[in-house]
Amino acid sequence: MMRLNKYLGETGFCSRREADQLIHDGRVTVNGRVAVMGAQVEEGDEVAVNGETVRPPTRGGRPQKVYIALNKPLGVTCTTEHSVEGNIVDFVDHPSRIFPIGRLDKNSEGLILLTSDGDIVNEILRAENKCEKEYLVVVDKPITEDFLRKMASGVRIHRTTTRPCRVHRVDKTTFRIILTEGLNRQIRLMCAAFDYHVRQLCRIRIGNVRLGHLRYGRWRNLTPGELQGLLPRFRGAQ
Repeated sequence: MMRLNKYLGETGFCSRREADQLIHDGRVTVNGRVAVMGAQVEEGDEVAVNGETVRPPTRGGRPQKVYIALNKPLGVTCTTEHSVEGNIVDFVDHPSRIFPIGRLDKNSEGLILLTSDGDIVNEILRAENKCEKEYLVVVDKPITEDFLRKMASGVRIHRTTTRPCRVHRVDKTTFRIILTEGLNRQIRLMCAAFDYHVRQLCRIRIGNVRLGHLRYGRWRNLTPGELQGLLPRFRGAQ
């Protein structure tokens, strides 16, 4: 027996958090009956979302989970909504149901992870885990030492102050920044606070997973070593 939100997460239909919302909205049924929060399912039960039966992909009787890294191009939107033109799911066109882990702005590019495993999302995004995310940023004017120092010490945005972070100059108008949080449009707003405009933003690392030589617009499966380094529950496996 398994909680319904965990079941939906393991099918790759959505994350657990999204599953909870679907259940709350009355869009999920179990054996034809509208499900309630905390519902349990067992083998043989028929689960449907908006009338569409949801079953996990299997290999050898167990769900086959997908973990991929994508070099996201500009213009691709990190949503699973097929009604949104340029959504990331249609762009990847993976045979399994997958969804992005976190976001990368439409006007940003670089590394983003996608998965069919609803459990992995909360583990990576949970604030206390402080998963590092590294970016290369190009701005519209020369970078000063004062700008670097203030960016690193924390900036007031979204009615809060960002966590201290590491910031290093790469060249006259490019800097590298390593964050352990993911506020909406964080880097752009941090720069704007000091009258800098972001011209290009590329994420090059999430935890131990690096963009490396992955070609623009292409994706690859994560390696077992990357999974072991990224998630505590994979460490020591195999």
